[in-house]
Amino acid sequence: MKYIFLLFTGYIFAQQTQNVDFKSVSGQLSLNPKEKTISGAVDFQFEVLKDCDTISLDAKNMDFSNVKINDKEVIFLNDTKQLKLISHFAKGENHLTFSYKTKPKQALYFVDIENNEIQIWTQGQGRYTSNWFPSFDDVNEKLIFNLGISFDKEYEVVSNGVLKEKKEEGNLTHWQFKMEKPMSSYLLMLAIGKFDKKEFKSKSRIPLEYYYEPKDSNRFEPTYRYSKRIFDFLEKEIGVKYPWQINRQIPVRDFLYAGMENTTATLFATRYVVDSIGFCDRNYTNVDAHELAHHWFGDLITAESSTHHWLQEGFATYFALLAEKDIYGEDYFYSKLYDTAQQIKFASRTDTIPVLNPKASSLTFYEKGAWTLFVLHESIGDKAFKKAIKSYLNKYAYKTVNTQNFFDEIKKVSDFDLEKFQKTWLESTAFDTPTANALLSKNKTIQKRLEIDKLKKTPLAEKMDVLKTTLESNVYRSVKEAVIDQLENEKYEAKKSLLLLALQTNDIQVRQNVAETLTKIPEDFRTNYESLLDDKSYQTQEIALYWLWRNFPNHRAEYLDKSKNWIGFNDYNLRTLWLSLALSTTGYSIDPESLINELIAFSSTKYEATTRQNALEKLIAFKIINDQVLSNLVGATTHHMWQFSKFGRDTIRFLLKNPEMRASFNRILPNLNPDEKFQLDRLLKE
Repeated sequence: MKYIFLLFTGYIFAQQTQNVDFKSVSGQLSLNPKEKTISGAVDFQFEVLKDCDTISLDAKNMDFSNVKINDKEVIFLNDTKQLKLISHFAKGENHLTFSYKTKPKQALYFVDIENNEIQIWTQGQGRYTSNWFPSFDDVNEKLIFNLGISFDKEYEVVSNGVLKEKKEEGNLTHWQFKMEKPMSSYLLMLAIGKFDKKEFKSKSRIPLEYYYEPKDSNRFEPTYRYSKRIFDFLEKEIGVKYPWQINRQIPVRDFLYAGMENTTATLFATRYVVDSIGFCDRNYTNVDAHELAHHWFGDLITAESSTHHWLQEGFATYFALLAEKDIYGEDYFYSKLYDTAQQIKFASRTDTIPVLNPKASSLTFYEKGAWTLFVLHESIGDKAFKKAIKSYLNKYAYKTVNTQNFFDEIKKVSDFDLEKFQKTWLESTAFDTPTANALLSKNKTIQKRLEIDKLKKTPLAEKMDVLKTTLESNVYRSVKEAVIDQLENEKYEAKKSLLLLALQTNDIQVRQNVAETLTKIPEDFRTNYESLLDDKSYQTQEIALYWLWRNFPNHRAEYLDKSKNWIGFNDYNLRTLWLSLALSTTGYSIDPESLINELIAFSSTKYEATTRQNALEKLIAFKIINDQVLSNLVGATTHHMWQFSKFGRDTIRFLLKNPEMRASFNRILPNLNPDEKFQLDRLLKE
């Protein structure tokens, strides 16, 4: 059949949406955790709009069988990237059926956890759903997805849409999910794990399901503290009813990003599953609001190409910030905008790519995109802005959009100069600081922040009274943090009184800033600094414990005794730090071997990547290295999280500079699994 391949490879897939309209797809799927494979029977409903001879689906490294159109076998080609159907396709309705099987290299992940259990989850954006389900990498092809999944009855299964049926068959349960409206393929999802859930209803009666692992039941309230409030706020603020039938939120192990807005079901990283203390430093609020906002801006209407990606990320970032303003207040809102303005302004010195460019940075798409909307919102007024947003969403619902589509709706409600606005905010890499400061200065906190920032180069003696008055005032904490930042490089004696005032604010974030910036702690400040160990913040405790241990060797045993039962976040940040410090304190432990084994265990596959990296960093920094540590480090290089695998490779490269370490790596090489051998061998040969 090679001649057919040569005949049709010139067909451009991007043109397909003009000739063929895929309406819906039903898939009945099975997953094999041991083989890490997925297989299923699939049925697509589609309409041929113009006569054509080839129809393509994206399908990476899949095996196909029983490929039929309207129950008749059809000639097909499988080039490992696409399934191409060859026939004379005349105008009209059709249905395509086939069976497939694949072992995905990405986009669907099998994560082993303790007690021989597993979590399985997907990530389609940037990874392509076509790695695990035959679909469309082109976001402009939207269709209704209905998945059925058969899996071990001990597990919960989640996919897009409403659960229409759940039926036990022996050791398996079959879950059938149904959607009513179309979406782009990258939003298709699966999540499988041993979860519990709590169910609520929004003010508009939309079912809300919040999932958690049974071990995290006491963390449910802090994790989802504002979730229902955010949902109700966004529905009201956006002015368009939530466009889907249900909303679910599921934390999964070793997730690639903070969160992902799969239609009807947000997946998010377990690092945001927190208790009340962890909430201070690492809460889910912003991620929750951002991913939920995407259910309108991204899922309901989708940017037609990456050039217009800000229509998703800028909008989700801005509306998430509006939701946080509703929760935390205007001072928080304006302070966040001020901080991101500084980041954008600094980045613009070297960043030459504007918002309306597919290669723009995340900072540009997300934060400058949000700033663009803030300026537009303030410029045309709240009433006009909301009217345009509502019209925009309703007009292009379940379709793809571009920037001009959005601006056309703005033109209907305002005579604002959009041409100049677009050049300034979307086509220029410069940041319009005068406009930004004028808008920010409406807030009294920012007025004070700007005053403080103008003093950066002023000698401390000359600004002492202003800084003192600021720390003693009731001004919002971000201004007090700005004061502490200016003290970092000042001599201790000159700034001591201000540091004491900062600690006396009893604001956790302000006190944490003192902990971060004062790394050389004088003896006469020791007692004051020690009070940070009692703050209700795992991050503050970690910083304070480390610097106290470094600065006061004679008090190390005292600090270790105080912190010996600390655990910290769910990545065990305090426990891994304690173990490394205890092992590095001469004569502290009577059983160092057990401490070493515990710390090494944290670097093993039993734990999530963040915990493993925490442990490996400390083991290597404190020179607690044996063959097991090196094996666990090599294991990091094969992990699906690129950040962790990069850490593993970079750390091995550093260690290989030492001839003894190189010999150790060569010694463990035969005992590694094939993937690990491949990675280490490649690094050894560099």
